[in-house]
Amino acid sequence: MEWYAIFVETGREAEVQKYIELLFPREDIRTLVPKRKLIERKRGKTYETIKNLIPGYVLVNINMDHELYYGLKALPAVYRVLKDDSEPIPIGEEEMAMILGLTRYGETIELSDVYKEGNTIRVLSGPLQGMEGIIEKFDHRKKRVKVCLEFLGKSKRVDLGANMIVPENRDGDKKE
Repeated sequence: MEWYAIFVETGREAEVQKYIELLFPREDIRTLVPKRKLIERKRGKTYETIKNLIPGYVLVNINMDHELYYGLKALPAVYRVLKDDSEPIPIGEEEMAMILGLTRYGETIELSDVYKEGNTIRVLSGPLQGMEGIIEKFDHRKKRVKVCLEFLGKSKRVDLGANMIVPENRDGDKKE
């Protein structure tokens, strides 16, 4: 069985996914519409939203044959099954491994919690290299982190670039 991409009308991915599950009830068909969780800001308030990772596509894991190809192509809101000149092209194993790894074989990619307020970090470069501190604030847009560092026996708040720090595990080892 291989993964294939079906190009569908944007916004109707979940509908096509349901059609596939209803009209092809065989157990050997698996569908995936990868989604990602985002934090959006509207009118000064932040909201958690879920958006499609690849808008306009439904991924299917099937043993493709002519009957299935034409059956999928005939579904409402489906434009086409991605193919070369003559037959559908399976998605590469490396690409699918990355998508499945991100979604952890589910559908939604959770928010990254690499830089959360209160986490311990270590400075990788610059004059403060090797120092440890605690994240007080992380600006996602500017990729800047405000960190509280112990310096000369006092806590000092320092503004650093996110590329200059690395998160620390509880046992003190760097995360990779």
